[in-house]
Amino acid sequence: MNTVPSILCIGGQDPTGGAGIQADIETVAALGGHALTLATALTVQDSHNIVAIRPTSADFFSRQLETLLGDIRPTAVKIGLLGSVELVPVLVTLLHSFDGPVVLDPVLAAGGGFDLGGASLGHIIVAELLPLTTLVTPNRAEARRLSGCKESDQAAQWLLRAGARAVLMTGADEAEGDQVINRLFRVEGPAKSFAWPRLPHHYHGSGCTLASACATRLALGDDLATAAERAQQFTWQALRRASRPGGGQWLPRRQT
Repeated sequence: MNTVPSILCIGGQDPTGGAGIQADIETVAALGGHALTLATALTVQDSHNIVAIRPTSADFFSRQLETLLGDIRPTAVKIGLLGSVELVPVLVTLLHSFDGPVVLDPVLAAGGGFDLGGASLGHIIVAELLPLTTLVTPNRAEARRLSGCKESDQAAQWLLRAGARAVLMTGADEAEGDQVINRLFRVEGPAKSFAWPRLPHHYHGSGCTLASACATRLALGDDLATAAERAQQFTWQALRRASRPGGGQWLPRRQT
């Protein structure tokens, strides 16, 4: 019997290999899983920023998904860049019939500032997808944007009330001093903080790596807190080993 878990990774294609589907594949493979992939969009980008995005049509995406699931049943699902609001109903149908862990990385902006969310995508994520997820992994800015709250911890609590079962809120985007503090919020119990040494560069693909690692660890049987901690450790090590093939952000090297 095949015991390798399959993680369905849904996100955009990044030509640099730093983020998106390639980040998912590398992370899942490094942690002992098998990545199934569905591309929500093609992007024009380099290590500095995204220039343009071309979403996958809802009909084609739905056909991809139906064909794939007719053959292989994933153990966990990881959702990243959505590409367009037209894909959300397809994903909602998927998640309603899926009983495994679901990790949502609410990608709303590129590291260089390109807006990937549009005017309504954040609202749709909260209303349609958030209640169907096991874990959502925003950075502080994304948590505030999704919730409308000015304070990050309040934003995390708002996301829980909106239906998320857990929120792993990362702090690297607004870190000060020599540590990065990430916090895990759950519906029951106090928040759990994780402190990591702050690394010196700006990185592309850290969020994709973290969310994919969380999904893989959950698929391997970890409880939520253990999965979150092990995924953060993997991500920190990938960033510590990062390289800079272009003139912009540093790209993680994902290996065990």
